[in-house]
Amino acid sequence: MTTLSIDHVSRWFGNVVAVNDVTMTIGPGVTGLLGPNGAGKSTLINMMGGFLAPSTGSVTLDGEQVWRNEGIYRHIGVVPEREAMYDFLTGREFVVANAELHGLGDKAAQRALATVEMEHAQDRKISTYSKGMRQRVKMASALVHDPSLLLLDEPFNGMDPRQRMQLMELLRRMGDEGRTVLFSSHILEEVEQLAWHIEVMVAGRHAASGDFRKIRRLMTDRPHRYLVRSSDDRALAAALIADLSTAAIEVDLAEGALRVQAVDFGRFTALLPRVARDHGIRLLTVSPSDESLESVFSYLVTA
Repeated sequence: MTTLSIDHVSRWFGNVVAVNDVTMTIGPGVTGLLGPNGAGKSTLINMMGGFLAPSTGSVTLDGEQVWRNEGIYRHIGVVPEREAMYDFLTGREFVVANAELHGLGDKAAQRALATVEMEHAQDRKISTYSKGMRQRVKMASALVHDPSLLLLDEPFNGMDPRQRMQLMELLRRMGDEGRTVLFSSHILEEVEQLAWHIEVMVAGRHAASGDFRKIRRLMTDRPHRYLVRSSDDRALAAALIADLSTAAIEVDLAEGALRVQAVDFGRFTALLPRVARDHGIRLLTVSPSDESLESVFSYLVTA
């Protein structure tokens, strides 16, 4: 059973700290690495895969250092996010080249291409591939040596719904087989569909850890802010502020609306339409004013 350990790992580039004192353990099954763009996910995956040395701390696979350990690389498969590939090669040639680096041949390449259902396009140049097809041939290249640890950086980017479902099913199967699979994403719903366990990164820091129910609860229970327009803002504000689900209300004269901070998401969403109905107030607009990924994830840092 393969276990990847990240112990107080930091990585900086000049004065920029990309990963800041991260500690986590990734075990068998499917783990989602969740966070907004720029959170340090790719940098962390590069250190996990042995492509980048930590500035401080250590990354080990079953107790062995990953950085500059050729033997360990035989057990790791990496699917990078970046688009750059050898476009002049066919898909089969690309996967065979990686197979040969591992001392394997065409048979291993064909097996990997079949696993990702790319045999039909294996003799086409990569330059003719769609983004989703490129992702799948990168996946085949990562699987060619049958690794026990698979690292994928935003693997679903550019895939159509059918391709996405196929890849999700493949990763689930690998997790069920006992492999250690980690994939990054900035989309919570994407991670929920696949991951057994979630690690959250925000601004280079490890912000939260747990199953998707725990992470979803952390996100849902945070203070929510809404912009509300109605036929009688002052009467609505007076009725809402009397309830414990509402922490604060501000009348925004410039917007002609209320800015409401709710501390109990479930109770407030039931309260608002009921209060409006009971007081004969017509709701014109109800929209979240802080639902960007950055605002949601940033809350987790201080939660």
